[in-house]
Amino acid sequence: MKLPLVLLLTLALVGCGGYGTKSNMPPQPGTTPTVSNLNPPSVVANSGQFSLVVTGTNFNGNAVVNFNGMAMTTTSGGTTKLTATIPNSAIATSGNVPVTVTNPGTPGGIYGGGTSPATSMPMTFMIN
Repeated sequence: MKLPLVLLLTLALVGCGGYGTKSNMPPQPGTTPTVSNLNPPSVVANSGQFSLVVTGTNFNGNAVVNFNGMAMTTTSGGTTKLTATIPNSAIATSGNVPVTVTNPGTPGGIYGGGTSPATSMPMTFMIN
C-alpha cells in the first residue's frame, strides 16, 4: 500500500516541476526611453568637462546616459530628465557623436523573469 502512494507522490512532484527543477522564464522587454532634447546641443572640442542635460520620457531611476557608446556618470532628475558628466577626453576631437539613454534591466527571481535592458534611439551631439 505504501509503494503505490510513494510512486504517485514522486510522479506528482516530477510532473509539477517541484522536484528540484526551476522554471526559466525569459525576461520581459524593458521600458524603452526616448530622448527629445540635449542641453547644450554642442560644445567646442577640448573645452573641458561639462554637464549634459538630457530630457525625454520613460527614464528609470537608474537610467544611464551613453555618450558615443560609453556609459557616463548620470544623476536622475525624475522620469523626464537626466544629467550626465561628460569628461574632456570624450570631446577631444570634433565631430558628431550619438547620445542614448539606457534603462538597465531588472533581475528576476529564482524562477527567471525580470526585464531586459532597453536603450533609446540616438540623438546627435555636435563637437565643434
